Amino acid sequence: MNNSPAVPFSRLLSPLKVGAHVLRNRALMGSMHTRLESMDWPIERLSLFYAERARGGVGLIVTGGYAPCQDGLLDETGPMLVTPEQADALKPIPQAVHAEGGKIILQILHTGRYAKVARPVGASDIPSPINPRGPRALSTAEVWQTIADFVRCAELAQRAGFDGVEIMGSEGYLLNQFTVTRTNNRSDEFGGSMKNRHRLPVEIVRRVREQVGPQFLLMYRVSALDLVEGGAPADEIAKLAQAVEAAGADILNTGIGWHEARVPTIAYVVPRAAWRFAAARVKKSVSIPVITSNRINTPALAEEILASGDADMVSMARPFLADADFIAKAAQGRADEINTCIACNQACLDRIFTDRTATCLVNPRAGREIEFNDGLSSAPRRFAVVGGGPAGMAFAINAAQRGHRVTLFEAGPELGGQLNMARQVPGKNEFNEMLRYFRVSLDKARVEI
Repeated sequence: MNNSPAVPFSRLLSPLKVGAHVLRNRALMGSMHTRLESMDWPIERLSLFYAERARGGVGLIVTGGYAPCQDGLLDETGPMLVTPEQADALKPIPQAVHAEGGKIILQILHTGRYAKVARPVGASDIPSPINPRGPRALSTAEVWQTIADFVRCAELAQRAGFDGVEIMGSEGYLLNQFTVTRTNNRSDEFGGSMKNRHRLPVEIVRRVREQVGPQFLLMYRVSALDLVEGGAPADEIAKLAQAVEAAGADILNTGIGWHEARVPTIAYVVPRAAWRFAAARVKKSVSIPVITSNRINTPALAEEILASGDADMVSMARPFLADADFIAKAAQGRADEINTCIACNQACLDRIFTDRTATCLVNPRAGREIEFNDGLSSAPRRFAVVGGGPAGMAFAINAAQRGHRVTLFEAGPELGGQLNMARQVPGKNEFNEMLRYFRVSLDKARVEI
């Protein structure tokens, strides 16, 4: 009889065959805009940021979005990949990830009418409610040129050493804008019928596959639920997924909701994994692997989703901001030590939307890896920390982890400070996870209390 303990989270940690690649587990670090590329030493910062997550065990990483042309930029300072020189400059990023045993793909993102530039472009001249800048409709010739731009960007990503690309077709960006009547009133071969509205993303996938060959991982991110009036019905989403698969995609990632949607999709008020049904619906229509996303922040939840058959892989973005070692801790039976994302959006999305660099409210190291020294102190000291609120607990834990002897003093009946008030607010029960993380970490670090 085999009395060895069962492997924790066996489905999450099991390998997955995707095209010509075998991923070491079924955890995807989804794409995030960080603005690290706008800071000093951008390549070094990005290399450390992604390498730390690869070291932490994530199966596949997707970069933030790179525009395939000038018109596709998120804003005037956004990243773009259009020249061999730019590709060569990016080489240290995949090299750093590969050195940690991980895989990384580059997201190709054309923002369309969401662009914060003087004159955005779009499928039509219909303005976005969240952008005061009205778009100019792309001409037919310009649409075909956009296809060529995507292909060139994929070639350059291959040159840079990335394992593949993610073609961004969700969240209301350009490709998504072409697929629905809400934003597409064209009368040429890219408008009107469903087949015509799907032509742009399908042609991009087909031509990218022809150009990069079978060994390059090709992911398409399909909008599984638009959550806007005039968005795609379920049958059209299924047909687009099938067409993209036939064109050469290896795997489908799923996005939920346009940026202009009034329905929250990732805020703390959204129940965990609330949108998994949308990915499950896509999965029923294709034979390639499908990834689910949005408000998945614990390995137990990821495991349950995979076990149910609703998806083949789980995308988590902000949870890897909160804890780069999320997967490693799950694999080692240390899930209680995971610094859980509380879906506050305060240091990630809120900072991005106000033109600042992203970090994490529960993990200020995120995005600042180049500035932190986590080694043991050469001169250990004794510290008394007065006050067991978030700041006091965080200082005590980090000081103890660096080799100092720490005693934490709290006058109240329990640790947590204002967290104990915050977690009583309806819908903010994620703060319980933050308290659990602090308490477990204090114990592991052997802080005297």
